Amino acid sequence: MTIHLDGVRMNAITTAPGGFVNASTIFEFHERGSEVWAEYSGGMVARGFLVGTRDGASLSFRYCQRQTDGVLDGGASTCEIRRRDALVRIVERFTWASREGSGENILQELPAGSNAPRG
Repeated sequence: MTIHLDGVRMNAITTAPGGFVNASTIFEFHERGSEVWAEYSGGMVARGFLVGTRDGASLSFRYCQRQTDGVLDGGASTCEIRRRDALVRIVERFTWASREGSGENILQELPAGSNAPRG
């Protein structure tokens, strides 16, 4: 069964040390064919964007973001789409292009009716 990401809202449930997303960072995904993108904000991220492609359960993204301190950053990530306890999860392995470092984040779908603010 294919998991569609269009309209799915997520937040980070596990984050890499030295990363900027956290549980307060809300992602809103969109999907058209093999094109996938998301806007995100919250926590230490004032505004961020993911733009990428999908091949089955795999995603490939480029990301850019502005932190709340005004710093601009970006990089690339590869992701796996999974389902756990009826919720969509994305396991993201990222590498910064604008700074040293890499890591893994896990994003999880916000349950329907969640009062997390729109990203």
